[in-house]
Amino acid sequence: MAHILKNNSLEVHIDDPLENYQFSRFDWTGKITTLKFQDVPLSISEKNVGVDDRFFGKGFYNEFGIDTALGFEDASIGGWFHKIGIGLLKKDGNEYIFNKRYEIRPAAFEVKVEPNKVIISCLPPAENGYAYFLKKEINLLADGFSIDHYLENTGEKVLATDEYNHNFMAINKDLIGPNYLLKFPFQLKPTLFDEMVNPEDKVVLGNREFRFKGENKEPFFFSNLTGGESVDAEWELLNLKSGIGIRETGNFKTNKINLWGWEHVVSPELFHKIRLEPGQSTEWSRTYLVFSLP
Repeated sequence: MAHILKNNSLEVHIDDPLENYQFSRFDWTGKITTLKFQDVPLSISEKNVGVDDRFFGKGFYNEFGIDTALGFEDASIGGWFHKIGIGLLKKDGNEYIFNKRYEIRPAAFEVKVEPNKVIISCLPPAENGYAYFLKKEINLLADGFSIDHYLENTGEKVLATDEYNHNFMAINKDLIGPNYLLKFPFQLKPTLFDEMVNPEDKVVLGNREFRFKGENKEPFFFSNLTGGESVDAEWELLNLKSGIGIRETGNFKTNKINLWGWEHVVSPELFHKIRLEPGQSTEWSRTYLVFSLP
């Protein structure tokens, strides 16, 4: 059953961990499927039409370890490794592929619902010396929502990973084009990007912003927007047609920001790097504010 947090202007839908999406990529404790502002939808699915949402992202899904999952290198073929927020995945090859379908042994999950808050915890079994406890609080605010994370290394080996929110967005289902402006609080230096995929040249880079000349029939992708520099974790997406903006800020510095999008969706991604010795824990938060443009 989806949990709905709602006030006079905002509506946030959160799926239970074992509900709907059941793929081996995105964190099952973070399935924020829908965000509405004054009944205007701000979130959308990864794929535009004709897909099964059990296998693709939507809304404000997050992921741990897109490049390599926890304990993958230590696991033997046929053995198991961790995908944080999901459970154990079965290793069936020498290369970890984030969007590959793996056999899953789900973790144990607990969900608590409080006024204006949903708390979801994840506790998997230990495997190859790796173990952790994850707790996430999704809080409804007057003008947005926040996600507070707690991650503890309960295993015998170092826990090294990263986490980001994919942020599948389209404001009022408006296709990604001239009505949008995506802003960052630092100077963009394309010569320092790791990758630039802009097959139709419809994504235009400014000093601190991205603009869109027209609808992209092919996906676009820009990686490492910071050039490896440590910057404030923040972006702001404006839709001039609807007069609505949304901003994400993290309470951490980031040295990795990616941007992915397509005809129907745009996704800025703020990465948070994590390294925990056995017995250590960490906390971080992401806050989303929604506002009307002047």
